Amino acid sequence: MHPSKLPQLQRREFLRRASALGLAGTAAPFALNLAALGEAAAQTAGNDYKALVCVFLYGGNDYGNTLVPYDATSYASYATIRGAIATPRDQLAATALTPRIALPDARQMALAPQMGRLKTLFDSGRLGVQLNVGTLIQPTTLAQYKAQSVPLPPKLFSHNDQQSVWQASSPEGAVTGWGGRMGDRFLSGNGNTTFTCINASGNAVFMAGQQAVQYQVATNGAVAVNAVTKPLYGSQQCADALRTLITAPRSHWMEQELNRVVSRSLSAQTIVSSALNALPPLTTVFDPNNGLAQQLQIVAKLIGSRASLGVKRQVFFVSMGGFDLHDFLPNQHPGLLTAVSEAMGAFYDATVELGIADAVTTFTASDFGRTLSSNGDGSDHGWGSHHFVMGGAVKGGRFWGQLPSVTVNGPDDVGQGRLLPTTSVDQLGATLASWMGVSATDLPGVLPQIGNYSVKDLGYFV
Repeated sequence: MHPSKLPQLQRREFLRRASALGLAGTAAPFALNLAALGEAAAQTAGNDYKALVCVFLYGGNDYGNTLVPYDATSYASYATIRGAIATPRDQLAATALTPRIALPDARQMALAPQMGRLKTLFDSGRLGVQLNVGTLIQPTTLAQYKAQSVPLPPKLFSHNDQQSVWQASSPEGAVTGWGGRMGDRFLSGNGNTTFTCINASGNAVFMAGQQAVQYQVATNGAVAVNAVTKPLYGSQQCADALRTLITAPRSHWMEQELNRVVSRSLSAQTIVSSALNALPPLTTVFDPNNGLAQQLQIVAKLIGSRASLGVKRQVFFVSMGGFDLHDFLPNQHPGLLTAVSEAMGAFYDATVELGIADAVTTFTASDFGRTLSSNGDGSDHGWGSHHFVMGGAVKGGRFWGQLPSVTVNGPDDVGQGRLLPTTSVDQLGATLASWMGVSATDLPGVLPQIGNYSVKDLGYFV
């Protein structure tokens, strides 16, 4: 059947997905995937501003060398299990953590030596650690896992699928994520819906909603449609002709939709460029050689331009790769953690400079954790992991959740130190969504498994 003959609701969905998904792979040169559709949404943002920033660590971050057992007994077990990839204990003294609520059994933990910037934020109460969080369908015990008597996340330990389950609650092929579904609730409260969900690192299902479509930016600002914003082949007439060609109304519905999206992206480019040009320069220093820092810098600038962009609620996505360290973990992982710590530290400082720290919350995520056991020079795919939550409203200096035992094939893992999560992504997401203003009745529409958990607020916020 020709799409023009489809029932109206189906045709609308076809158009939505065509602009949101079908064009995404070819969108960069012409900024075709920068639009949000702006249909009515169920949630309003209120009169205040809040932003949520996801820092996704692609490849599966190694939890064992990010948050390291430090008390003598636990460290001895850790060092025995990890062998050559263990961080020497004498390197951990400067980043040993003293939480505001002590861990049970006199346990102590330290951040990786490279994460001193985050240690400072932990000590000041602006950053906390969510322990052993991962993808789950419902609360699951080790006995239930072994018996396979409860539903489990699909395709565990698979990069693509677990990235998608983390971001979307569904395996690879999902078309919406919980960041985008959260954005759906705030479209009607934002003056310009295009800027509700902003991705500074390419394309991610986390940012796709039913109505909200991720607006992609480069680290220097709007993705420029250069062929129509400056002379084409030295000719302004050529540029004007191209602009007419790709924005003029058309009789064919597919051409009409394509040109409508292009026109909207050109308008968004103008708005973003103008807003960023009007923003006073930030004095906070972001390392120009740190790709994650550069992404977070443009996020900070866009947050600083929130009034010009006409938004009250925003969801942002940034990312960094390189964490799939089956080999060379002792050589490569420290540099990655340095980049994460410095980038997040600079970003928090920028939110303080902008006077908006209490309204911005940043959290880390990754495909999965890794094995506590070493494979010789690295670690293999795991499940649960530890993650950070940072912001001026965060009740930090704390660990949330259950600290796993430092054992292999013990009570907390499914083999080789693969942690069985004791906190679900849905619970983490629900806590963040509630802080953003998503109502309790709307939470299941954002995080479909949240009804399986009695605890929906993990206590991150003051």
